[in-house]
Parts: sequence; C-alpha cells; structure tokens
Amino acid sequence: MMVVGGLCALVHGAASPLMLLVYSMMTNTFVAYELEVQELADPNKTCINNTVTWTNGSVVEQEDNKTVSCGVDIEAQMTMFAYYYVGIGLGVLIVSYCQIYFWVSAAARQTQRIRKKYFRKIMCMEIGWFDCTSVGELNTRISDDINKINSAIADQVAIFIERFSTFIFGFLVGFVGGWKLTLVVIAVSPLIGLAAGLMAMGVARLTGRELQAYAKAGAVADEVLSSIRTVAAFGGEDKETDRYDRNLEEAQTWGVKKGAIIGIFQGYLWCIIFFCYALAFWYGSKLVIETKELTPGTLIQVFFGVLMGAVNLGQASPCLEAFASGRAAAKSIFDTIDRMPEIDCFSEDGHKLERVKGDIEFHGVEFNYPSRPDVKILDDLNLVVKAGETTAFVGPSGSGKSTALQLIQRFYDPKHGMVTLDDHDIRSLNIQWLRSLIGIVEQEPVLFATTISENIRFGRTGVTMEEIIQASKDANAYNFIMDLPQKFDTLVGEGGGQMSGGQKQRIAIARALVRNPKILLLDMATSALDNESEATVQEALDKVRPTGRTTISIAHRLSTIRNADVIVGFEHGCAVERGSHSELLDRKGVYFTLVTLQNQGNVSNQKTIMEMRLMFNRQSLRMRTQSQMSNNLIDAISGELRLRTDSFKSTESAPVARILKYNQPEWPYMFLGSLGAAVNGSVNPIYALLFSQILGTFAIRDLDEQRQQINGICILFVIVGCISFFSQLLQGYAFAKSGELLTRRLRKIGFQAMLKQEIGWFDDPRNSPGALTTRLATDASMVQGATGSQIGMIVNSLTNIGAAFIIAYYFSWKLSLVVTCFLPLIGLSGVFQAKMLTGLANEDKKAMEAAGQVSSEAMANIRTIAGLAKEKHFVDLYEQQLEPPYKAAKKKAYVYAICFAFARCVTFMAYAASFRYGGYLVNYEGLHYVVVFRVISAIVISGTALGRASTFTPDYAKAKIAAAHFFKLLDRVPKISINQAVGQRWADFKGRVDFKGCRFTYPSRPDIQVLRGLEVSVSPGQTLAFVGSSGCGKSTSVQLLERFYDPDEGQVLIDGHPSHGVNVPFLRSQIGIVSQEPVLFDCTIAENIQYGDNLRSVSMEEVVEASKKAYLHDFVMSLPDKYETQVGAQGSQLSRGQKQRIAIARAIVRNPKILLLDEATSALDTESNNSVHSSGNAFRMIFECVGGNLCPLSQKSICETVQAALDEARRGRTSIVIAHRLSTIQTADIIAVMSQGVVIEKGTHEELMAKRGAYYKLVTTGAPIS
Repeated sequence: MMVVGGLCALVHGAASPLMLLVYSMMTNTFVAYELEVQELADPNKTCINNTVTWTNGSVVEQEDNKTVSCGVDIEAQMTMFAYYYVGIGLGVLIVSYCQIYFWVSAAARQTQRIRKKYFRKIMCMEIGWFDCTSVGELNTRISDDINKINSAIADQVAIFIERFSTFIFGFLVGFVGGWKLTLVVIAVSPLIGLAAGLMAMGVARLTGRELQAYAKAGAVADEVLSSIRTVAAFGGEDKETDRYDRNLEEAQTWGVKKGAIIGIFQGYLWCIIFFCYALAFWYGSKLVIETKELTPGTLIQVFFGVLMGAVNLGQASPCLEAFASGRAAAKSIFDTIDRMPEIDCFSEDGHKLERVKGDIEFHGVEFNYPSRPDVKILDDLNLVVKAGETTAFVGPSGSGKSTALQLIQRFYDPKHGMVTLDDHDIRSLNIQWLRSLIGIVEQEPVLFATTISENIRFGRTGVTMEEIIQASKDANAYNFIMDLPQKFDTLVGEGGGQMSGGQKQRIAIARALVRNPKILLLDMATSALDNESEATVQEALDKVRPTGRTTISIAHRLSTIRNADVIVGFEHGCAVERGSHSELLDRKGVYFTLVTLQNQGNVSNQKTIMEMRLMFNRQSLRMRTQSQMSNNLIDAISGELRLRTDSFKSTESAPVARILKYNQPEWPYMFLGSLGAAVNGSVNPIYALLFSQILGTFAIRDLDEQRQQINGICILFVIVGCISFFSQLLQGYAFAKSGELLTRRLRKIGFQAMLKQEIGWFDDPRNSPGALTTRLATDASMVQGATGSQIGMIVNSLTNIGAAFIIAYYFSWKLSLVVTCFLPLIGLSGVFQAKMLTGLANEDKKAMEAAGQVSSEAMANIRTIAGLAKEKHFVDLYEQQLEPPYKAAKKKAYVYAICFAFARCVTFMAYAASFRYGGYLVNYEGLHYVVVFRVISAIVISGTALGRASTFTPDYAKAKIAAAHFFKLLDRVPKISINQAVGQRWADFKGRVDFKGCRFTYPSRPDIQVLRGLEVSVSPGQTLAFVGSSGCGKSTSVQLLERFYDPDEGQVLIDGHPSHGVNVPFLRSQIGIVSQEPVLFDCTIAENIQYGDNLRSVSMEEVVEASKKAYLHDFVMSLPDKYETQVGAQGSQLSRGQKQRIAIARAIVRNPKILLLDEATSALDTESNNSVHSSGNAFRMIFECVGGNLCPLSQKSICETVQAALDEARRGRTSIVIAHRLSTIQTADIIAVMSQGVVIEKGTHEELMAKRGAYYKLVTTGAPIS
C-alpha cells in the first residue's frame, strides 16, 4: 500500500515538470507570434509561405542574413496545448487520490499497530518498571506521542515524496533543456540542502525536550486529579495550578525556540532560492542572446524546472519538521517496545507442575526495589512456609512483609538467593500458571468499574453464577449485595467508589476465593473493616482454608492471626523468629513487643521500651504503586464500554473569535507575525510580475535595452530574497511565541477550571483522571491549530490572493474572469474537506477517549491486574477499543484523498481553459502575450495559496471541536463554588457542627440513599466519634461537612450558619483532615507538610514543630536528605505508618478549628499506630498511653512535653473521629452509633455501655447493628 502510494506520489511529482515541456513549447509559440506581429506591423511587409516578405515579393532578411518566419496559427496551437493540460490533469486526479488514500490508510493501520504493540509491551513489563515510570507520563505518551507519529507518516510522507519527485524531475527537465544553466543553479543548491538538514536536527532535539516537559506536566495533572479530594480539602487548587504551570513554562520555552529555528531556516531557504533565480536568469539570458544555445522557451523550461525543484525542496521542509517531531516521539515509544522485560508475564516459557503441594521457601533472599537500589529491603531472608498451613507475617512497617508476598507472586525477582515452590525455583516456572495458583487480597483492594458479579468473575475465567454466590457467602458479602436494588448487577463505580471500604474488601475476598487458589495471600485483608465485618470475614477466611491450601497472612491487628499455625516475626528484612502465638509470647521478641503494645498493657521493662523506641524510627522503603481510582466504565470482563447515552453528544464547534480572544495578550506578536506573513504572501504575486517581465524581454529587438531590463529584474530578485529572509523569520518566531503562550494559557485555564468543579463532577466516568489528563494534553495543542501558525497561513494566503487579483484585474479583466471561475472549485474542495473532517475528528476523539480510559485504568491498577494474571484480558479490551478510531481514520483517508485530488487537478484544468482563451484574446484583441502569462501565473499562484490553506483545514477542524470541549468546561458553573468572594465568613469561628435531618444520595448513584435523616451535634472543643458498619454513612457525613457535596434535604450548620451559604475556602481552611488512605504528593516531605496550609508560606520551623508533634521528626532526620527527601509518586517510597504521620503533621500545620479523623489509624501496624495515636492525640484523638499507662518514648520529660503540647492543642478544637477500632474512641465526648444512614444511639462510652444497646453489643461481641 505504501509502495503504491509512494509510486503515485512520485508520478504526481513528475506531472508539474512534464507540464513545463508543454509550457516551453507554448512560450516559444507566443514569442514567435509576437515577433511576427511586430514584423507585420510594417504595412510594407506581408506573410507568404510562412516567411515575411516585402510587398514587392522580396524576402525580408535580418542583420545575420536569416529570414524571418511567420504564419503562426496561435489558436490551433493553443487548442493542442489545452488538450495536453487536460490529459496531465486527469492523470494527476487519479495518482494524487491514490497517494493520499494509501498513505493515510497505511498510517492509520501502523498507528493502530504501534498502539497495540506499545500497550501490550507495557502490560508485560515487570512491576519494577512501573515503580520507576509515572502512569501520567505513559498516558501522555500513548495519546500525544503516538498521534505525532501518525502525523509524521500519514499524508506528510506522500506530500514529501511528491515534492521531492518534483524537485528531481524539475532538475531533469532543466538538464534536458540546457545543461550549462542547470549546473550553475545546482552549484548553489547544496546550501539549500544544508539548511534543511540542520533544521531537521534542531527541530528533532527541541521537540524531544518539549515533549519531556509536557510529559512532566501531564504527570502533575494526573497526580492532582487522582488526589482531588485531598487537594480540595487543603485548598491547594492555586498551588497545584502554579506547579502545573511551572512545567508548562519549560515546554513553552522549547516550543518558542523551535519556532524561531524554523523561521530562520525557512527564511534562509527562500533567500537562497531567490538569489538562485537572479543568477540563473542573468546567466540564462546570456545563453539566449549571445551564444544562442537556448531559446526563450527552453530558458523558461530550465528556469521553471530549477525554480519548481527548488521551491518544492523548500516546501518539503515542513514535512521534515513533522518527521523530526514524529521521530522524537517515536524514540521513547520504540525504546519501550524494544525493551525486554525482566519478568515477562506473557512468556510461555517455564514449566507447570503436575501436582502442587504448596511448600514455599525463601533461600538467603536479598532484595532492593529498582526505584531505590541503594536501600536493602530483604537481607538474607530464610523462611519456610509449609503446604496447607496458615502462616502469619508480623513486624513493624518497612520490615519486608509485603515485599516477601510480592516475591512469591514474582512481581520482582530477588537480587540474590531464590524463592522456591515445592523445591522448584519460581523463576523456572511458567509465570501465568504460577499466578493462577495464587489468590491475593490487598489492604487497598482495586475493583474495576463494572458490576459486582463481573468483579468476582475476574478471579477466574469461566466461573458460574453459583460459584460467585458461594464465594460471596464465604466472604460475608452475600447479605449486603442482596440488599442492593440491582443485587449482583450493581455497578461498583470507578475504583469501587460506590462501595464502602468494607464492602470493597469483601468483594475482593470473594474474587480471591472464587479462584480456588492453592496459595492464599492476605495482605492486611481485614484492615478496612469494622469490628462486625472483621469478625465475620475472619471467620469466613478461617472456614475456607481447606486442607492443601497454603495461606500467608499479614495483619496489623494481631488478634486476627492468633489462630495461625505459624507466626513469623520480621525485622530489618529478616525473619527473626518463628512459632505459634504462645511460643512467641514466651520468647519475648518482636511478636511479644507488638502484642504488648497493641494490648496497651503496662510495660515496665525498660529494654522492651527501648526496643519500641527503635521501631518508631524504622524506615520503610516499600515501593508500592498506589492504586489510583479506575475512573472509567469499561466492563472489565465483557469489554463493553458502558457509558451513559448522553456521554458523548456531538459537540458543536466553537466560534473562532472566542478562541482568538484567549490569544489577546499576544496581539503584538500576532500583529508582527501577520506582517511577516503578509510580506511572504505578496512574494508569490511579485514572482508573477517578474517572470512575465522576463518573457517580455525576449520580444525586444534592441539588445542593449534587453540587457538593461534583464539586469534590473535580477537586482529585484536579490531584493525580494533579502526581504523574504526577514519576513519568514518574523512570521516563524512571532507565531511560535503567540501559539506556545496560548497553549500554555489554555492548559492552565483548563486545569484551573477542572480544579474548580465540585467533587461530584469527578465521580462522572467521563471525568476520570485519565480522560481529563488526555483532554488537557490534546485539546490545548489542537486549539493552537486555529491560531498561531494557522493565522500566519491564512494571512499569507489572503495577501497572496489579494495581491494576485489586483495585478491580474489591472492588466486584463476578461482573462482574469475566466481564470477566476476556477478558484471557487479549489476553495470549495477545501471547505468540503473541513466540514467532513470536523465530523470525523469528533468521532475520532470520542473513540480514542474510550481506549484512553482502558489504558489508564490498566496502568493505574497494574498490580491487581498482574496478581489476577489478567494482562491479556486488558490488552484484548484495549485492542477492541481501538477498532472504532481505526474505522474513522479509514473513512477520513477516503474523504481527504478525494478533496486533495480534486484541488490538485483543478489547477491543470484552469491552465487548459486560460491559455486557450488567452490565445483567442492575443489573436483577436491584440492582447500582449506577457499579460496572458502575468494574469494566469498570478491567479494560479493565488489558487495554490488557497489550496495550501486548505491543507490546514484538518487542523482547523480539530481545533474548533477541541475548543468547543474546552469552552464547555470553562462555561460550566460548579454546583459548589470555591470562589473566595462567594458565601459568608465570620471572624470568631468556634467550630460547632450540627447535622439537621440530612438526607443524601451520591449523584453517580441516585437510586441509593446513604443518609436518611442524620441528626447529631458537636459543640466547640468536643470530640464526636462515629461508629457503625461499613456503608452506614460515616464518611459521607464528613464529606458533607467538608462541602464536597451538599445534602439533598436538611442542613449542616457550622456555628449556626447553613453550610451551603458559607464561603467554601473559608470553611475548609478551618478544617483539618487525616483520612484512612492519606494522599501524599510527589515532592519532598517538607513540601507535603507545608501543603497543610496553602493560604500562607509555612516556615521550616513550623514544619519541624509539627513533625515532632506527629512523632515524625526522628524518622525524617534519619534519612540522608532529611526534609528534602522525595516521597515518590503517591508517597510510594514510604510505609503506611510514615505516610500517615506526614498526613498528621500536615493537619497540625493547618492549625484547624475542626479536626476530622476518618479511620486514621485503621490500617497501621501496632507500632505505627501508637506513634500515630500519640501524634493524633495532639488533635484530641484519644491517646490511651498518656498519663502513665505507656509512653512510647523512654524519657519522662518528653512525655510531659507531649502532654503539655496535647493540652495546648486540644484547647478550643472540635474533633470528629471515624474509627473501626472502638478502643481508640472510648474517651470521646459523644459517640454516635450509625446504622443505615441514621444515628440510632449516642452518648459517652459509659452511658452507652450502661444502655446495653447497639454500642454495647459492638464492643462486647461485635454483633451486627440492626
């Protein structure tokens, strides 16, 4: 296809030089006719037998004794030439259609193939590669960079071949006409080639740098949009916009440099070309007049051949720019495609054991994460896990427990030593088969945005509905599922967002159980559950451990692993002790310390306390890719795209005037650029004048006058060349500057607009982080297609057309009218092309967004997918989503080719009609042949300008659609405004909170009411604790207080003011929040803590002070870079305990009047829990140790200092705590027990215990709350 397309482009390129041969003969005919007319103007001369004779019959002779021929039948000759033109035109119609259609189709196919290969390769990469590669960057590459490759290999290649062919054939025609003159011109042409080469190199390098900067900005946007709740809670919108803008600024700098370089080289090219013309014409005229080696026609043939060749070489340079951009983009893509994964999950290698017992053994394993090669995580780990036994791993955060599980799943390979299954090194086993034996339930389970049954079915291919129901019963999920309106067909939402933490966990357990795995790994599987669910799920897990299943459990709640057959204590990456619960308690080692801490017993042994102290500063360097929300509605099993019907209504294109308004600050640049473009546009009509003048000189009899005119025209060429250099430079730089500034401004404004939306907007699957990041990247750069260099093209074309028309109509309005008749045809094909492509661009964008959502979800949740061995499934799903854009691209190729071919063919038809009519005017109306050439070349040149403008119509169409999407976002009025000027503020903020009859349903799930009349109050300085089952509305109430949502009925009163009337930034500035899964940003520890207060600059002293209160300071000081340590994407370089303490320090810096603790310690191990407890207490969290029971630090003076700090911090502060561990909230002022969205009882711990109601049941037995 590409070969045929290339050949067609080659033939198409030869058409114009072929036309020159006709042109040459036609010029000779016109000159001969003009000389004949001049001779026969004398009444004494006449034409007999094609020779000029005197009326007396003697032959007229010239000075060199030659006769003068005559009898040229100008009309007959012109008719013959017209037929030649029509023939060439029809040929061009066919080949130009083929060249575009074949190349654009081939590009579509290749782009699709590259996308498939790239995604397939990403999905088979080892997890360590993802640790070192940002998901946001991968998303940008898969959308932006592959589009750049497509641009480089689509029509650009065909047009480049065509232009290069014209260049070659132009020079060939020149050699045929006159080799001396052609050689003179060729001697200068290396200068042109040199410029083109240098430009390509410069552009490739700068494009690479620009793409790098944009990828960084994309990673920032992805991080922020994935963590939007944290950003909103801490009022970080402006800070994040600035951070995003800083990365854009770098990209802008590279973009402007690229524009300037293109301008310089384009100007240089044109300048050299003009100097060439001057030299060629000056020397050529000598060959015609003095040596008579050339005729006027062959001079024009040589001259136009060289000119055409040179101009086409110049016009090929934008194609080189596209190739350079494509190559720079392709490098990173192909680097990834060519990279051999260290652990290839698609590999068929490795053997499968016929019978699996389930014995797992670690032999001297040493390991460090690829992202932190200098820190050893496992150090000579020797460990045996016997088949059929339940083994529990315990130890402080960062001791290597989860890492060991990841090695069993072969997410990583050990650096030294080996892990064996039934005495076989797992590296020698087939990886897909190995993972199919393993069921895993993680601490933060990832659900896919499909139904509950499909999520469970994800566990094993071909599972029946009966097995799904059984698994859900085993995981204690059946009852809550049957309470839902759609039961098993309920959509869980993006990332399981419609489910509470406990419900998500139980679905994940059911998914693991349905696999019927030989090895079951539980990584803190019950950490997010309340007492009631934990007890029943734990019972379920105990029940479903049949003989032969090896179970490894990591738990921070040590009560859950007491019944384990073997408990292994981890410390510093080694297994330091092993035994049953009672054996390890007797040994008084790591396990004993952890149990003692958790039981909060009196510990007098100074040694044990010192051991605890050491544990506090444990550095965990576990690299975990945080499961980001999978914000899309791809049905992960069936592969259907479930989007609401209104999801992609066709968007009307945006008005250009509004797009230009955003470019307003750049008017000076645009004015200068337009000035340059106008000068460049008028260069072509000046050609027409000079060329026709050249032709005129050959009909001058007086040789001296002839020479004088020729020299004058050559000097004019030189002047035009110099002007062209400066005007090209001006146009290139000015429009690059204005275009890059616009792109940066639009991205920033778009990002700002996204951050201003209410949280409910982000729950919509169309607004997932992946889709929004893609839209930011593509929409802004597409809008640039309607401004920037596009305006330059329009101004250039308009000036070109305007100047050409003035020249043409001034000299001959009749001939001009005939030629002008063809212009609408050229124009119409451009307009039609734009209309068709606008529709296609819409389809394309919609289809690619769907594929983008699949890739984004897959890459964000790669660990879950790898654990389930479902990589192939996602690859198939992605490839399925690529089919619609591929079909749209094929359709586009067809339309584009027809319009392109028609526009090219019309030019030849215009020549045929114009010269035929010109011959008539010359014959009957005595029009000078120079005027015929002048009018035709002027208007045809203007026509090609129109055609050139039409080749930009695809960009223009995309720009208008992208702008419409963009303006839709900007014009959207958020339901909850974060505008500083909107809503009430008051000076004396006390912190009283009242929930009055609050009813609420999530916008994305309107059929389920979460709150059903919530009534509860908390006075300033009091602590309110919410307890209750998962999904009863505890976290929802906190989100209403933060004003992430507003209640549907009822009110939330803050100091007596209804929350919906309070200024949102003011309200949020009074609230500090520490949530169950704290979100950290990819910057330093200090910057993360400073994030606590974004309304002012937080000093380092305050950061250190807050860290000390959060028991974080000692740990930070033990790191090499201290507070400047990068925490990694989503805080991945830190353990959960460390992340939690940074989150608490962040809240302390805020100095809030209201503190919200949403299950802040539920997922921590005992040691971290105590540290967090102590620091959380600085905020009125219950610190059971203070007051002498147990101080986590050995020195009493420190305890006293902490106690004083706690008393100080507690003063005048309201706290709302959500906790699953009832021990942490026993000293709260009010405990509110919630069930099904209402408070069923409230009071202090003592009051509620005395009532012997729901709370009493919860504390004593963990029975369900009815």
